[in-house]
Amino acid sequence: MKCPYCGYEESKVIDSRPTDEGERIRRRRECLKCTKRFTTYEMIESLPIIVIKKDKSRETFNREKLLNGLLRACEKRPVSLDTLERTIDEIEAIIQNSLDREVYSEKIGELVMEKLKGIDEVAYVRFASVYRQFKDINTFMDELSKLLNK
Repeated sequence: MKCPYCGYEESKVIDSRPTDEGERIRRRRECLKCTKRFTTYEMIESLPIIVIKKDKSRETFNREKLLNGLLRACEKRPVSLDTLERTIDEIEAIIQNSLDREVYSEKIGELVMEKLKGIDEVAYVRFASVYRQFKDINTFMDELSKLLNK
């Protein structure tokens, strides 16, 4: 592993422990040249997920893009970043566990809305308003009434 301080390519592992329910391994390393310590994370390489968008174009699944959408929906709401990260992990796990390597963006949107409904109702309505492209106040009110009836 290349040292981030001096660039030397050899280091020794000082400590190793699992993180994220065993999904990753955290390793503390020490550079054999400059003796500075740094942390690396090791995780299983997974096959890329391809997202089929509404216009039928395809792109690889992007966690950051999903996180940005969730952050916008949860802006000024009492939702922690850890909660959003866990939500994305759950959504990604659902997609990875399906047998398909390609998933429609609509499916991801529905998964996000399902998760947001249980986290924060205001964030859910914000996300739904953009995702479902509410055209007027009536469609917005219909979604609110569905939420209130449940």
